[in-house]
Amino acid sequence: MRSDLMKKGIEKAPHRSLFKAMGYTRQELERPLIGVVNAANEIIPGHIHLDTIADAVKAGIRHAGGTPIEFSTIGVCDGIAMNHEGMRYSLASRELIADSVEIMAMAHPFDGLVLIPNCDKIVPGMLMAALRLNIPAIVVSGGPMLAGRVGKTPVDLISVFEGVGAFRAGRMSAEELEMLEECACPGCGSCAGMFTANSMNCLSEALGLALPGNGTIPAVAAARVRLAKQAGMQIMELVRRGILPRDIATLEAFRNAVAVDMALGCSTNTVLHVPAIAHEAGIDLPLDLFNALSARTPHLCSLRPGGSHFLEDLDAAGGVQAVLKELSRNQLISGDVLTVTGKTVAENLQTAAVQDPTVIRPLENPYHAQGGIAVLYGNLAPEGAVVKQSAVAPEMLQRTGRARVFESESDAAGAILDGAIEPGDVVVIRYEGPKGGPGMQEMLTPTAAIMGRGLGKDVALITDGRFSGGTQGAAIGHISPEAAAGGPIALIQEGDEIAIDIPNKKLELRVDDATLKERRSRWQPPPPRIRTGYLARYARLVTSGAKGAVFSE
Repeated sequence: MRSDLMKKGIEKAPHRSLFKAMGYTRQELERPLIGVVNAANEIIPGHIHLDTIADAVKAGIRHAGGTPIEFSTIGVCDGIAMNHEGMRYSLASRELIADSVEIMAMAHPFDGLVLIPNCDKIVPGMLMAALRLNIPAIVVSGGPMLAGRVGKTPVDLISVFEGVGAFRAGRMSAEELEMLEECACPGCGSCAGMFTANSMNCLSEALGLALPGNGTIPAVAAARVRLAKQAGMQIMELVRRGILPRDIATLEAFRNAVAVDMALGCSTNTVLHVPAIAHEAGIDLPLDLFNALSARTPHLCSLRPGGSHFLEDLDAAGGVQAVLKELSRNQLISGDVLTVTGKTVAENLQTAAVQDPTVIRPLENPYHAQGGIAVLYGNLAPEGAVVKQSAVAPEMLQRTGRARVFESESDAAGAILDGAIEPGDVVVIRYEGPKGGPGMQEMLTPTAAIMGRGLGKDVALITDGRFSGGTQGAAIGHISPEAAAGGPIALIQEGDEIAIDIPNKKLELRVDDATLKERRSRWQPPPPRIRTGYLARYARLVTSGAKGAVFSE
């Protein structure tokens, strides 16, 4: 066993003595030692209940003959960090989470790991660590939040963000906004729509590194606790059989995950996280792969924010396994890929079925013929830009507008909320990329303000930053190269024409080459916003959003 490195032999008597100081018995130390990575804290609604999940995991490990050893890692709540300096730390936390799990699992050589994340950067950070370490591992998340209710109307966190814009536009009273604030988030779990956290939890399941049900079983359901116990028992089977994460997360598995991403209409943040996870396994996932799989994979589920259904509806309809089953009818996924069940995808799908075709539509009647995400290219985004095309109003799929240029997310949000943005504008937010931000801020406040002010069919937003999974509308992010690296987005001037053509995957700045060359000759990078601490180091190490914003080698 790997743990023998710290517990077996005469020379390890001091090590065993330290274990016994914590109450571990000789019998416990003779069993496989399983690290239980619990991201519980009291600042993230999706993590407030993870101690319950961890207790269930540990019960499962003990039941199957192992000894669980729990440790923790950090986590940022993107919603609470939104629209202030804290959001610069959100994406950057992903690398720290991966590094911290690596440190703990290398300093203390566990025989296996059960990873318990739930929210935006914690899920990909733990998956990155699992593939980097390549020791037996399984993910079990905390599960999605239930939708809230205002009267008979289902609501969620995004309803509140959009409510702020509606209030500022005079379309909602202060009393209505307060009622929405009280009701939108009814309890623990990752926010109730197909936002980034739930996207990554569903893709963990599609990738094969989490048990069926991981992405959709509600946080408050007893089935979530049972799933955690099963995960604890199953890690012992993975240890016994020597099944490693890279045996599961092959190129075909990543292709399955991207296909499910397209069918579900997941967050654009998946285009950052999935390539970053693959990178840890030594697999290159270029942005063109997302377009290629989107072109052949229909959009089957219309989930919040782009649609009306919530994660609890997807769960009742059969969950991720039912989506995989539907895609398998046209050979849109590979059934031969191994999963943490110890079985292949095809074997797992034998009992899967779509229970509600209004939530998971059949292949013959999709919401859209193509998948939820598109990657755009052009003179404004030579290395690519990303949009959640399934959440764009038809009127905005092809649009030419005038640039309204802002050098930060906060300046743009203020202008939108103050009514300074008009129909036909294209809001440009730059110097918010991985290096320039630094940290690639999410733009939920400005995009929700656009929707809340009723401009979703009239105004686009483009940025070298990124978007919350809760964003909807013509919101185009990850523009690469970013402004801080001298990308063309740095050369846009107020009033320039910008042409958006999502069906043809194009994003163009309608300014002639000679003018752009002259502007470039005068361009100077701005001084760094942050000069000390972790973010300064992050800015020096991080690569382009087109490469998943991973650290340079």
